[in-house]
Amino acid sequence: MTTISDFLAPDHQRCDNLFAVAEAAAAHGDWDNAAREFSLFHDALLHHFAMEEEVMFPAFEARTGMTQGPTSMMRSEHRQMTDLLNQMADAMARKDSNSFLGDADTLLIIMQQHNMKEEQMLYQMADQALAGELDEVVGRMRALT
Repeated sequence: MTTISDFLAPDHQRCDNLFAVAEAAAAHGDWDNAAREFSLFHDALLHHFAMEEEVMFPAFEARTGMTQGPTSMMRSEHRQMTDLLNQMADAMARKDSNSFLGDADTLLIIMQQHNMKEEQMLYQMADQALAGELDEVVGRMRALT
């Protein structure tokens, strides 16, 4: 049986790695590579959000009845990060390294704090609350494309 923690925490690392490659390319002014790598990161992060918001959060909320707790905060942080992604995409299109890298710094801080809260609190709570249906929930997250 795969837990939510076992499934989603490595995806954080995958997104972080994609982010680092895109940021490094932009920092070196390699805009073609930066655009390609940023697109991969952008898509991976939005897919991660979708797995949580479309599958895991609703399952957790249905099981616990908590709709204004940690999942609400995580959704709010997802919106913040999505706004930054959009700003970064705009900076990328303009090849504005100062704006891109400034927003990247902000995004990195938010992602690190967000991931820590999910990995150390929410995922463990979800693993416990959804213990009887982990295979089904993880399977539905895997199925999202």
